[in-house]
Amino acid sequence: MTRILIVDDQDDIRAGIRAMLRLDESLNVVADLSDGLQVVPFLRENPVDLVLMDIRMPGIDGVEATRRIRAEHPAEKVRIIVLTTFDQDAVVLAALRAGANGFLSKTVSPAELVAGIAEVSDGGGALSANAAAALIGHMADNPPPLVDQELLRRFDVLTPREREMVVLVAQGLSNEDIAAQMFVSPFTVKTHVVRAMTKVGARDRAQLVTFTFRAGLGPH
Repeated sequence: MTRILIVDDQDDIRAGIRAMLRLDESLNVVADLSDGLQVVPFLRENPVDLVLMDIRMPGIDGVEATRRIRAEHPAEKVRIIVLTTFDQDAVVLAALRAGANGFLSKTVSPAELVAGIAEVSDGGGALSANAAAALIGHMADNPPPLVDQELLRRFDVLTPREREMVVLVAQGLSNEDIAAQMFVSPFTVKTHVVRAMTKVGARDRAQLVTFTFRAGLGPH
């Protein structure tokens, strides 16, 4: 059972998310909060596995709330998915740098939300198509001035198959897209990508994309 905390300042949004998550018996919404300032004190008394965090809130926004969670709870203990109607690259990068494990639009379907939660709970990272495009677009438009040699050495331990899949991930392809292109199953792709993340020390798919560009291996 995955214990979930919902954080959003709009009552109707919180109610809607609760209704969507009730469709999956493996998910348990522990509570919902309307203020980012309440999150850290709540987590000190009430353990959860995953936080669904709104990005735009009064008081402190979702980025700052995420940063404060990470100051006390590592990603191995509490996973964070940021939910928003915005997909600008600056917002995506700020949330991911603060320690978010995934970034989904509030317009995703119930099935997509549940799938994203499952992906992040399993140690992966969820990015909506628009958020992935924003992240990859930013990295492509703002490449690092120098190749990070330490990161490049980490990629040297990947198998040729893992390396090929990582480059495709950095192009914005989903597991299903990669599977179709490489004539394998989506599960096989996921297995290789997760192994690659472990080898290079990326906490999630988004960070894997960032590392790939910093190592000079991103698409040109």
